[in-house]
Amino acid sequence: MSTMAAASTIARTVTTASCKRPIVQLLSQQLPFLQQQRSKSSIPSSSSTLNPAEEIYERASHAASTFDTQYNLDAAPPIYNNNNFDSLLQKLPFTTPTTDNTQIGWRRRQLNITKAHPIQPHPKSQRTSIQPSTTQHPPSFFPPYAHNGNIPQNSSALDTVLLHDDTSIERMRNAAQLARRLLNYICSPSIVTVGTTTEQINKLLHNAALKHGAYPSPLNYMGFPKSVCSSINEVVCHGIPDERPLELGDVVSFDVSCYVGGVHGDNCATVIVGDLEEGYDVNDSAGDGNNVGDRDWFIPPHKTQFSSDEEQERIITARRLVQAALEARDEGVAACKPGACLTDIGAAIHAVSDAYGYDTVRHYRGHGIFEEFHRAPFVKHFRNNERMELLPGMIFTIEPMIVEGSADCFEWNDNWTVVTRDGGRCAQFEHTVVITEDGVEILTLP
Repeated sequence: MSTMAAASTIARTVTTASCKRPIVQLLSQQLPFLQQQRSKSSIPSSSSTLNPAEEIYERASHAASTFDTQYNLDAAPPIYNNNNFDSLLQKLPFTTPTTDNTQIGWRRRQLNITKAHPIQPHPKSQRTSIQPSTTQHPPSFFPPYAHNGNIPQNSSALDTVLLHDDTSIERMRNAAQLARRLLNYICSPSIVTVGTTTEQINKLLHNAALKHGAYPSPLNYMGFPKSVCSSINEVVCHGIPDERPLELGDVVSFDVSCYVGGVHGDNCATVIVGDLEEGYDVNDSAGDGNNVGDRDWFIPPHKTQFSSDEEQERIITARRLVQAALEARDEGVAACKPGACLTDIGAAIHAVSDAYGYDTVRHYRGHGIFEEFHRAPFVKHFRNNERMELLPGMIFTIEPMIVEGSADCFEWNDNWTVVTRDGGRCAQFEHTVVITEDGVEILTLP
């Protein structure tokens, strides 16, 4: 679950050969040296003589071009910026005549579709409360805000970055892995179907979390009324599950977090409703989100038959957006290693966004996470100058929100739901990671 922009206090600085970087203030416990071995969730650090951002941009440009070629789209998009967006609109083979017989590109066409049929608030059930129980739900089961919605005032959490020892990393790993299993469950194509409501999916997630002995972290966090965030199409983040039936081609992000063992696990993924190959068995075990090959997120075979050109364009362009968001998250994770700067994450994500011709949201960010749901460091998903050095033992989330139009967004009067101002759809993926002695470990793997 992303957090709004927040400032952090610089405690002291350390000078290195490459830059002067702010460094963290306090340690929870000094992290001992780890054995030099990696699991499937570890990414080793690497060196290159090339500019990392340029290298990432080239990789992402190639991926975007390959996608466009595969689906017979126009050439890979140019870099987007707010000043020349209209002049850069691309055209797909599926063209729509306008009143003056000119043709508009797919970007503007998709924005127009969303603008014409925006996500609207739908009825919601009342907030579910979890009653304390001596056996099932003792006091330690609940985060501090569970009963009253109030976040305990802890100023140090905003400006102190913890370096975790093996014991606290293991606690975080357990919570993160459970959060991932819960995410896999509700993102399964057997769950996310045309006609299902996010209210129904919220209930499934809520019950599954309780079954595994976990509290669903979003529930009553600053008054949030549900157990999961569900963000559809132009909703950027913090969407509240409701009774709107999901429609074919909807782009839906589920942000799943849980509190177990006194700490939070947090992750997010985006799926496209109904984009399944004809005859695909939704109960296929491979569709549960578990690792497939060298990918840590399973995407089932795509739909190949469409009822119209418009439906085909809607779904294909959604796939492109989802691919870009997944790639942006993964490049952000790959930028993590001891001695790197926090800025490297945002630069990597922004490079992917540029390569696809999309934009990356500035107002909502990744965050440190432990006993507090949100704490320092706060991770910007765009180019920035916050040059905090990454050190072994740091734990935080990386959760870019990639939009097909402008990153400008606003909040509904429910004080939670954030939507793009121009109607551009959004896709998001999130991992919780820990910096290791030789790279980074992804904690949110099943």
